[in-house]
Amino acid sequence: MQYKKICLLLCLLITVLCLAGCGAEKHKEQSGGIEVKDYQGTTVKIPKKPERILTLSIYSDEMVLGMVPSSKLVAISKFLDDPKESVVVEKAKRVPEKVMDPSVEQIMGWKPDIIIANTWTNMEKVTALRELGFPVVVIGPGNSYADIQGDVRLIAQSISEEEKGQQIIAKMDEIRDDIVKKVEKIPPEKRKSVTLLSVMRQYGGAGSAFDDMCRLTGVRNAIAEVGVKNGQVLTKELLVKSNPDYILLPSYDDKGTFDIDAFIASYLEDPSLASMRAIQNRALIFPRESYIYNSSQDFVFGMQELAYVVYGEEFAQEPNRHISFSGEK
Repeated sequence: MQYKKICLLLCLLITVLCLAGCGAEKHKEQSGGIEVKDYQGTTVKIPKKPERILTLSIYSDEMVLGMVPSSKLVAISKFLDDPKESVVVEKAKRVPEKVMDPSVEQIMGWKPDIIIANTWTNMEKVTALRELGFPVVVIGPGNSYADIQGDVRLIAQSISEEEKGQQIIAKMDEIRDDIVKKVEKIPPEKRKSVTLLSVMRQYGGAGSAFDDMCRLTGVRNAIAEVGVKNGQVLTKELLVKSNPDYILLPSYDDKGTFDIDAFIASYLEDPSLASMRAIQNRALIFPRESYIYNSSQDFVFGMQELAYVVYGEEFAQEPNRHISFSGEK
């Protein structure tokens, strides 16, 4: 009889423990999800690991595509399938929806689990989306190598892909260190200056991602040296004053809707610029914009592109390089 009582008590104890375990697992699922603090300091709660992802810029698209397959993006930037602007054209072809500044109504229709916005995203739109219940994470402006890595970390946390985020950052550091090591062998007297002539006339000065790219590759940013800051319009007077060894020319044509040849001619055929040594020496270069303007993890290939056009073949690289651990080709 005593033996039966002991067995009964053991059975009851096992049952209680099993129920407790199941209850704990159920509670874990209910209280699960992701909580992050975004670039602006807003605490954002994401109920579950996102399966439907939307980002609002070409470079945050590239960051996400370095962590997850293209099938998880509900839409992408319209520039992501443009070989002049993107290094992930083949991946971009697999996403049917390609947009530029989508409306709140469009976004609602896609039913994303998370939205990755930028500091330049319309904050009224961000507020409206949050009020509708969408988790919106705002990442930073990506104005430096460190900023970009911060954005990679934040996105990785937000979509629950921290390990892949760390792999991307480690690969970036490896490539950066290799470039810097080669650049350090170039004597100071052989270092060159460049000016980025961009259709975004306020881009490229001190404090921009391009300026940091110059710093890391041992190239002098001529407009930064004459006091031009990022966000300040590069006038022709300031361009003349910068007088670089090389001028980097743009190729952006907005998929054939912008007359890039006329834009370039308005500078190169202007008599007021004729005294510039880069124009006199025809030191005019068309770098691959998909690299040189890149503010994703592929910024490091922009570093290599800049070193290549200024310092030569030692820095040559193939097109469309992209750091990815998503498992998708």
